[in-house]
Amino acid sequence: MELNFEGRSALVTGASQGIGKTVARMLANAGANVVGVARRVELVEQLAGQVASGKGKIIPLKANFYDEGASEEVAVQAEKLLGGIDILMNVAGASRPLQFDAGNEAWHEGMLLNFFRIRELTHAVVPGMRRRQFGRIVSFTGTSEPRMLNAAFTAKAAVHVWSKGLSRELASDGITVNCLQPGRIHSEQMSRRYPTPESEQEYAKAEIPVGRFGEPEEIASVALFLASDHASYVTGTVIPVDGGSSRFAF
Repeated sequence: MELNFEGRSALVTGASQGIGKTVARMLANAGANVVGVARRVELVEQLAGQVASGKGKIIPLKANFYDEGASEEVAVQAEKLLGGIDILMNVAGASRPLQFDAGNEAWHEGMLLNFFRIRELTHAVVPGMRRRQFGRIVSFTGTSEPRMLNAAFTAKAAVHVWSKGLSRELASDGITVNCLQPGRIHSEQMSRRYPTPESEQEYAKAEIPVGRFGEPEEIASVALFLASDHASYVTGTVIPVDGGSSRFAF
């Protein structure tokens, strides 16, 4: 099965590193024109040069989703740059571990980036998808088995429930809405949490049945399938890509 995105346009947030960077590159190499959004836009500019000749392209767009109105502005700018958005990859996010006595401001900050901005951006691009009667929305979320208080985990659970409701709202318009739960995928964040090969191997041996961390390409490949025409009957789902580390059955 070949995934061909020629003629498609995509908006990818968090495109400067890790999963977002890989998703943007793979979409462009499969023929899509991609707007890659990041605060560190110079990294997206470097990424744009990695797209194979004759394929799609990556257009860098700088944005800080902590800024008020950022989601709506990104949607407007991306629509102008692409002429329309067929695919939205909500990858931007950040872990926010909190102590029990953390105040409302800390909780709001964690929810802002990891839920509110995702909802705002998605709702801003959906009208264009409805007009074209086609859309693919994939949001990268987090674990459903938290071991600690973390505002990001709470926000991502909200993304799951919102996405399920939205999927039913948009199905008749040819728009699918799905979530991917990354496990331990190699990234800058994982390098900070597991700074040595030994610490990574210790965790993988204890917690991941396949015995290793994942590569960004492994979860990006699932995202590209969900963004393709082949996945038109898959919507409202939450799919873990974690090497079997989650313990829930469904």
